[in-house]
Amino acid sequence: MKFEKLSAKTINLRLVEPSDADFIYSLRNDELFNKHLSLTSGVVGDQKKWIEKYKEREAEGKEYYFIIQRLDNNHSIGTIRMYDFKDNPASFCWGSWILNKDKTNSAALESALLIYNLAFKSLSFEQSHFDVRVNNEKVIGFHKKMGAEIVSENDLDYFFIYRKDVFLSSMAKFNKFLVG
Repeated sequence: MKFEKLSAKTINLRLVEPSDADFIYSLRNDELFNKHLSLTSGVVGDQKKWIEKYKEREAEGKEYYFIIQRLDNNHSIGTIRMYDFKDNPASFCWGSWILNKDKTNSAALESALLIYNLAFKSLSFEQSHFDVRVNNEKVIGFHKKMGAEIVSENDLDYFFIYRKDVFLSSMAKFNKFLVG
């Protein structure tokens, strides 16, 4: 799928390219930003190979991985990814959500809104399913405020569902973040 402009008030999303490997590797291996992520191993070259394989899945419409950039200076400030697409109900998972210290004040909210807007309005998903580490209180609080529901848990994660109807019913209060 070819994406048109994915922009919000202070950020935009663009699809990841192999040339982003250094940036992604540095984010995923920075102790300030990775404490709630799955562990990575290897070197930048391994990240580049992973992205090259991902681009095949992107071309097949199986997942989308984005770089989050500031609109004011076009600097990369993070990543966000959609994957694990399912049918019945049409659902997607999202994650690899990392923002560095150069993020805008509303980059987290804007990037989540852009993903949901894309998924629910353009890609016709009915819900999102995702997990959050149980000790990641800030992100758990964020998702609960958005209206996501915890549907199960284990020792490591809470498992959430966020429905399209909940997103659409809350758009009036969030539109100011999507208008760039």
